[in-house]
Amino acid sequence: MKNNNRDNKLVGAVMVVGGGITGIQAAMDLYEAGYYVYLVERSSAIGGIMAGLDKTFPTNDCAI
Repeated sequence: MKNNNRDNKLVGAVMVVGGGITGIQAAMDLYEAGYYVYLVERSSAIGGIMAGLDKTFPTNDCAI
């Protein structure tokens, strides 16, 4: 990931609770904005329900 905003010297960190698709996207957006990010997930893997899917609708693409 490329982060051009690190020179802005933002202070603080953010904790994102939940490692599903939305939590992962939020963590990436916050990182790109220049924050230190802690992603917390209660299970042993991230990805949420999407990680357990074989195919996605409507394109029938592989979910992984």
